[in-house]
Amino acid sequence: MAHVTRLAALAALVLAIAAPAATSAFYLPGVAPQDYARDDLVNFKVNSITSAKTALPIEYYELPYCQPDTIISSAENLGEVLRGDRIFNSLYQIQMRLDEQCKVVCKVNSLTDEQVKKLKDSVEDEYRVNMILDNLPTAIVRIREDDGVSVKVYERGFPVGFKAATEEGGEEKYFLHNHARFTILYHKDIETDLARIVGFEVEPASVKHAYSQWDEVMPQLETCTADKHPLDSSSTTVMPQIIAPGEEVVFTYDVMFKMSDIRWASRWDTYLQMMDDQIHWFSIINSLMILLFLSGMVAMIMVRTLRRDISQYNQLETVEEAQEETGWKLVHGDVFRPPVAPGLLSVYVGTGVQLLGMTFVTMVFAVLGFLSPANRGGLMTAMLLLFVLMGIFAGYFSGRLFKMFQLVDWKINTLQTAFMFPGVCFISFFLLNLLVWGQRSAGAAPFGTLCALTLLWFGISVPLVFVGSYFGFKKAAPEQPVRTNKIPRQVPPQPWYMTPVFSVLIGGILPFGAVFIELFFILTSMWLHQVYYIFGILFLVYVILVITCAEITIVLCYFQLCSEDYHWWWRSFFTSGSSALYMFLYSAFYFVTKLDITKTVPSIMYFAYMGLLSYAFFILTGTIGFASCYLFVRAIYGSVKID
Repeated sequence: MAHVTRLAALAALVLAIAAPAATSAFYLPGVAPQDYARDDLVNFKVNSITSAKTALPIEYYELPYCQPDTIISSAENLGEVLRGDRIFNSLYQIQMRLDEQCKVVCKVNSLTDEQVKKLKDSVEDEYRVNMILDNLPTAIVRIREDDGVSVKVYERGFPVGFKAATEEGGEEKYFLHNHARFTILYHKDIETDLARIVGFEVEPASVKHAYSQWDEVMPQLETCTADKHPLDSSSTTVMPQIIAPGEEVVFTYDVMFKMSDIRWASRWDTYLQMMDDQIHWFSIINSLMILLFLSGMVAMIMVRTLRRDISQYNQLETVEEAQEETGWKLVHGDVFRPPVAPGLLSVYVGTGVQLLGMTFVTMVFAVLGFLSPANRGGLMTAMLLLFVLMGIFAGYFSGRLFKMFQLVDWKINTLQTAFMFPGVCFISFFLLNLLVWGQRSAGAAPFGTLCALTLLWFGISVPLVFVGSYFGFKKAAPEQPVRTNKIPRQVPPQPWYMTPVFSVLIGGILPFGAVFIELFFILTSMWLHQVYYIFGILFLVYVILVITCAEITIVLCYFQLCSEDYHWWWRSFFTSGSSALYMFLYSAFYFVTKLDITKTVPSIMYFAYMGLLSYAFFILTGTIGFASCYLFVRAIYGSVKID
């Protein structure tokens, strides 16, 4: 009975973790709901204009939109700036629960040639306008059919404009969305009559406004009245606003309030609707099948083969029998011989531990709901800070391994650990930032942000690496279970399937196979501006990845030792680390099949960032493989009697 209870509790825990976070009503602590009374003034904020075709965001006021007298930035954290979010105040203002029509924002008297070029380029590259109300991004409503049931989903932002031919077969012209109807959903407290905003929907339109005489204080438009509205189906005579030099543009908007049953804690659910929920569960099943297959192989090796080997080796009594021994015991005098470039291996393993700690803690915080999409840039900020703080573990484990290899210059090793991976990332980011800055994109990190990153690196990360390395090197080196011979043993010729290149490439397939489905959704989130928030499933896939890397490395390491090849140190790192090669190749496949990026700078950005991501994945998975193989080798050679 107790066994059944424990199983039920375990199943409940797994389901609780794996449940899509979009259905959760728990969000970041500290993001408190805002209550609004009737007629309270609420201001819109505007964010960067984004495009999936260029991946280069533009500041809202780079285009000829209505500007307030004083533009105030609303950047909240480092991650928000690095993501390219540039949030400012705007002239759009509403009164709570007061419907308004044809409200004029401003009038642009005459579009210049430069403004026309910017607007046409934005329409051509499919840029989308992003606004924020009460921390909710604006979105266009789309209806999705799901097993015969209509489901409302959101498409974030609205297009800057569109291209269309005014007559059949004619030349396509560019038109601007200068009118927007905002539908604001609110949840009302019956007792206090206070309301909370739970939805921010938009319907854009292009209208060539007309008026008899312009009044700056109370402008009256002939094309937008209570009887004649551009978004009404009966209004067929309204001309769209063309984008051309000298054109006058009047920006207007409507506000409609609708009461909703959606509670404030669940208001992000519609934004987080995933297009293919069942694919995530297929991802879990796919990963579990790979895990079960590998676990079966490991169990067979550990329980049957290894137990038999150890039993036979321990029963060898005569010298003649000992001389005739075969298999992995033959290389016991060389198996712990330090590899080529032991210092570099120490650096990689230390960095891998740092990445492992960062990803694990980030994932735990995300599963617990601390990294809500309501906190823009929170995920990136958390990853940066955790990576910096995990520097102490990088230094410690790098120092321990460095001392185990009987090397002495620990300060050089510490500097390499502190500067190698972060240095590659920073230099790549700096060079890419120069390219983005040259494109006048909002995605370019400002000088202050670069200074903040440098301060985090040199002021916190490097000292922590030194502290960890000091304690790691100070501690006594672990004693190996067998002695190393003075003269290296010659490795016999290996069959083709045990050559380093082949076995390494084979070893990376299964770890990549365990994660590639979730990788698709992560890439979609990164490059197509969709929200990824099913961290419960991602956490399970992450755990499966760690176990898969460990098991495939142990299996191939055992086969390698049985072939009397004792050069396992770097091989174990590359075996699981080679999954990063498949990740990069998959990202290239994704670029060709899913993205519409055609320009040079965005293409360079994509492959550079995916290269950095694959490099980090290589270090992470390689460290997992190396650590598991090291523990495995220590365990098996510690179990046999060696004279």
